[in-house]
Amino acid sequence: MKLKLSKPIVFFDLETTGVNIATDKIVEIAILKVFPNGNKESKTWLVNPEIKIPQESIDIHGITNEKVASEPTFKELAPKINEMIADSDLAGFNSNRFDIPLLAEELMRAGIDFNMKNRKAIDVQVIFHKKEQRTLSAGYQFYCGKELEGAHGAEADTNATYEILLAQLDKYEDIENSVDALSEYSSHGKRADFAGFILMNDENQEIFSFGKHKGRTVEEVLKENPGYNNWIQNADFPLYTKKVLREIKERMSAPKNTMTDAEKLQALQQKFNLR
Repeated sequence: MKLKLSKPIVFFDLETTGVNIATDKIVEIAILKVFPNGNKESKTWLVNPEIKIPQESIDIHGITNEKVASEPTFKELAPKINEMIADSDLAGFNSNRFDIPLLAEELMRAGIDFNMKNRKAIDVQVIFHKKEQRTLSAGYQFYCGKELEGAHGAEADTNATYEILLAQLDKYEDIENSVDALSEYSSHGKRADFAGFILMNDENQEIFSFGKHKGRTVEEVLKENPGYNNWIQNADFPLYTKKVLREIKERMSAPKNTMTDAEKLQALQQKFNLR
């Protein structure tokens, strides 16, 4: 099965210092870029996180502090990484909940304004869990009939993820082979931010998903309590979540066009009569 693409798609995987999107750092990133014509481009970088890698994380991925001591920092790599993914949709394994949010945080820490406008995201894990309820290694065995050598290495996990998606398309005839359909199928509901602190309700309005204002629209809360935004901006929330809130606040304060349709028509008529 060949993936139907109208633009490039980047499969990627991160190995990190931990699982806190707001504070943890990348220690390895592998990227597999697949083009609509089937060509592929891949790159793997070790990254100096500039903080100590906890032993519990080392036990999982095997990347020690000594191994990355002389490697470039993410800030140094950020322009190359951003250039490689700039024109692409994104895909990964548990990427909607972890890899994309953390990559966004790292890029924004490096001064690059990352967003998902004009991109789609495919989370192969969600498709897998909806269909089979397994792990990546089990998924590789189930779909591809192979043992995953080098599990928890970013490069091995990235290539396995790509192969699994192709095998899923072969296996499940009810899943449409398009980025739009795969993105929709692999989502857990619509989020305004990556981390899921701000969701979208049935009316396509941003709502808080946590705390005392859970379930209420962001606009309603910010009108009632403007200081709530200030608290979030100064608290330990992901940078992208803060960015989304700032954009909502700016949208709320922007001047609104209150002209009725009749007034707009009258204004247009006056404009042409003056000529």
